[in-house]
Amino acid sequence: MSAQQSSILIGYLSEVRGDGMDARIAEEHSNDSPLIKVGNEEILAGHIGSYVVIRQANIGVLALVFKMWEKDHFNNDNTRKSERFISLIPVGEIQDNGTFVRGVRHYPTPGAKVYAVGLNEINAIFSKFRDYEFFIGQLSTHKDYHLSLDPRALFSRHFAIVGQSGSGKSWTVTSLIQHTIKAMPKSHMILLDLHGEYCWKDDSGVIHSAFPDELVSYIDAMEMEMPYWMMTYAELVDLFIDRDDKGATMQMSFMREVLQQLKRKEAKSMGLATVSIDTPIYFSLAEMYMQFKAANEERKDFGKVQGALFGQFDEFLIRMQSRFNDVRYDFLLKPKVRNNSASMADLLRQLVGLGHKKANITVVDLSSVPTDVRPAVSAQVGRLAYEFNYWNPHRREFPITLICEEAHAYIPREKNGPFEGTKKMMERIAKEGRKYGVSIGVVSQRPTELSETMLAQCSSFICLRTTNPDDQAYIRGLVPEAEGDLTDILTSLGRGEALVLGEAAPLPTRVQIYRPNPEPKSNDVDYFTSWREGPDDLDVEEIVSFWRTQNKK
Repeated sequence: MSAQQSSILIGYLSEVRGDGMDARIAEEHSNDSPLIKVGNEEILAGHIGSYVVIRQANIGVLALVFKMWEKDHFNNDNTRKSERFISLIPVGEIQDNGTFVRGVRHYPTPGAKVYAVGLNEINAIFSKFRDYEFFIGQLSTHKDYHLSLDPRALFSRHFAIVGQSGSGKSWTVTSLIQHTIKAMPKSHMILLDLHGEYCWKDDSGVIHSAFPDELVSYIDAMEMEMPYWMMTYAELVDLFIDRDDKGATMQMSFMREVLQQLKRKEAKSMGLATVSIDTPIYFSLAEMYMQFKAANEERKDFGKVQGALFGQFDEFLIRMQSRFNDVRYDFLLKPKVRNNSASMADLLRQLVGLGHKKANITVVDLSSVPTDVRPAVSAQVGRLAYEFNYWNPHRREFPITLICEEAHAYIPREKNGPFEGTKKMMERIAKEGRKYGVSIGVVSQRPTELSETMLAQCSSFICLRTTNPDDQAYIRGLVPEAEGDLTDILTSLGRGEALVLGEAAPLPTRVQIYRPNPEPKSNDVDYFTSWREGPDDLDVEEIVSFWRTQNKK
């Protein structure tokens, strides 16, 4: 970018700090309508969210305006005069050859000139990223400019989409996936859909989707069968053992011993030389139950002497029996199709989009899965994707991104909670996954409740409207100190409008995300229309039937 391109002087630096700068707007632009023409567009001089360039000698610093105020003073003739100031966040330097580099190494001094930045200058800054043609939306300050992200940085180093309920998270996720497939037609994504927003069935049973039918594979987790024998030891502990129970340690030790024994038996029939506690091969859940029951009731010397483990597993047996009798867990505990080790390959093909229907995006619908088992199933899907590519010799040519909706529900910040095994598995993917071509995109309305380890591994953030002060403070702590003040605009973002931070964007950018087409089924309930034109009666018997059978329409 040349000095001639930024020829409109709008102010002078008045203060320079390590984390920001202040500038005084030139007198001619301090009026009630400070319109200036940059290129072919008219903008307000120094308005919030706009970019400026500070030039002094051979220094060129690009900065973002985030605050504006006026200060009054009296002249010698006692007339009051106002001076206008702006606060700036430096985001990078402009080299002599016009290229943009993030970070500021050479700071100007007070008195340096501040120039307006127009579309041509912005294009020079974003030109490198535009080559990817991975467009996600329009700049809020320049509606004619479409923002492209760096897909390598976004997908290979994990990303987070955060924002309060109603801010447009589902909209953003859908739009992002739609444009990912458009820009990269051989992409592979797995979406954990907790509320049936991205693929859903109508009253006649026809599946509708927010993505092209030929590119999406819909999996109902209840029908898919995620068999228990593919779960890790830690996940089985989460499912069957209450960690707060005083006998939990004994139960976990005995379960490990029983699982090893049952899996060695299956491995021998398959011709496997070695087997670990987490090897995904079939074992009989009923047989495991009977071994616990036998140990719990063991007596010696014609019933006179109790066994060493007599009465130790009462809580475990009750918990396991209740799970087994609950129809909501049939997809997990009573597989009808995937009830042998050979059925694993078909499940993996379906999961990564290589089944009978090749697909870019696999939507795993968890809306009908019991709330307390969703974390275990979500972790299992993530672990299967991770293990698949871990053992895939072509992992570099077949990277996978796992998108976790409502991630705070199963990757919580809480330590030693009921889903500790699940959390550790997902954190392991966050820490090690990118080495094996598996990345994670976490979506959450409460970043303060999300695992710190997970967020610490994310290199890019798409931040939507957030009004909760705790969440704002947490997001501020995630970004570089010099860019922390940018988070002040989170409360004023519109629906589908986001602040993009991190490595995927050339600089912190406020962007209006493209409206997805088609849209997800996530629109809020229209109370006004429903309460004016809604039904006069309901089939309560049908509702009771759905409740009792645990089937959602």
